[in-house]
Amino acid sequence: MAANGKTDTKDEAKKSDEPKEERIQTKHSVVIGGESIAYTATAGTLLLKSEEGDAKASIFYIAYTRDDVTDAGSRPLTFSFNGGPGSSSVWMHLGMLGPRIVQMGENGAVPAPPYKLVDNPYSLLDVTDLVFIDPVSTGFSRAVKGEKADQFHGYEQDIESVGEFIRLITTRMQRWSSPKFLIGESYGTTRAAGLAGHLQQRHGMVLNGALLISVILNFQTTRFVVGNDLPYILFLPTYTATAWYHRQLSAELQSQPLRAVLDAVEAFALGDYSTALMKGAALSAEEQAEVAAKLAHFTGLSQEYVARSNLRLNIFRFTKELLREDRRTVGRIDSRFTGADRDAAGEMFEYDPSISATQGLYTATLNDYVRRELRFESDLPYEILTGLYLKWDYSKHQNQYLNVAETLRKTMSQNPYLKIFVANGYYDLATPYFATEYTFNHLEIEPSLQQNITMAWYEAGHMMYVHPPSLVQIKADMATFIQSATDADAVEPLGVLPVW
Repeated sequence: MAANGKTDTKDEAKKSDEPKEERIQTKHSVVIGGESIAYTATAGTLLLKSEEGDAKASIFYIAYTRDDVTDAGSRPLTFSFNGGPGSSSVWMHLGMLGPRIVQMGENGAVPAPPYKLVDNPYSLLDVTDLVFIDPVSTGFSRAVKGEKADQFHGYEQDIESVGEFIRLITTRMQRWSSPKFLIGESYGTTRAAGLAGHLQQRHGMVLNGALLISVILNFQTTRFVVGNDLPYILFLPTYTATAWYHRQLSAELQSQPLRAVLDAVEAFALGDYSTALMKGAALSAEEQAEVAAKLAHFTGLSQEYVARSNLRLNIFRFTKELLREDRRTVGRIDSRFTGADRDAAGEMFEYDPSISATQGLYTATLNDYVRRELRFESDLPYEILTGLYLKWDYSKHQNQYLNVAETLRKTMSQNPYLKIFVANGYYDLATPYFATEYTFNHLEIEPSLQQNITMAWYEAGHMMYVHPPSLVQIKADMATFIQSATDADAVEPLGVLPVW
């Protein structure tokens, strides 16, 4: 207030520039499992603020709540996000979990534009309410004016901001008493493991479960760098699955079911192949030739090429080499997809055909859906998939591989009711299933808590839900998991004193 009793125009201007939260609600219905379910969709933004009350970032979210629930406090609430880092939540939202889903072609083929959304009979909305979160700089989420976005672009920073959003939205929705779950995909599993510990330690928010889709917890398992032989071993079974799918293996292997072929290559990977890499220069010429022959047998590549690679097949070389004679490349996210480069003699593919095939589909449908059906208006571009991973801050983990598996182990030990669901795609060359198995086999968790971990495998890639049979199966698996994880009597907690 100015001295003359009038409001200062500068104060008015400052107040008008302050970011505001938005919240748009619409009513819908969907048939899931033969049951018609009425629900409320909420599209909005929530401000993250400092303890002094200054706005730092605006987080965009879409929430779905079932209408016929009399006691919302007893109904599960699931927070969902994808990975990148730098990806929005659109992939699992419109591909698997939400009440609306992208329409795929026959056998999961990507259709020609224009693209459509249809009702999702395999949504998880029948068993849990859903909140889809876009971290800062993805979707419509942004740092507010005057704040630098890079303060949110790092492992710890991301955990803190997404964790604060979850705390705040849980409070706003009055759902602290609800069974709570996280579901993350790819780097989203890194985030989920970190959040499980953060929410428990920082906010006292104890989770019932975490659903990890296409897992990366221990970054050593996927980093092809000099001196780290682990990825060569752990990617090998997925190379074999890919070659089997594209019929590049011998008639003997092609005649067998995929699972039988994988059993054989896994034994080789953990046996003779691991030993050969451990020996290094001590490996004899005869041993080298024998291992090269077996690698060629299980990958569909020539023995000569394998030998020239020093028995170490980098993922990008494999995706280029497998179908080189056909002038085709295979996808990293989903190795069932193929593409064609200008230079068929190149070292690696020009683009990931599995990403290029799906990105336009999800981008178009989300932009139409959020505005036309959910009535949320924004002139901002909805950032589907950004390049933030190129400059993500891991500075607190310098000179070491990020490994949040230890965070997960500690959190499960402190909360023995916490259950974990792990989904793997056989054709996933981004987060291969054998690397995930390795991570969980080296969790060093209390043996009695092993029963809290559920592993599932699907004949699909990183986004296994684009494969219709896998979508049907993973919905059933996740619903069963959530229902079991809400059962307080499912596991006897550690540390409970006996009754005398």
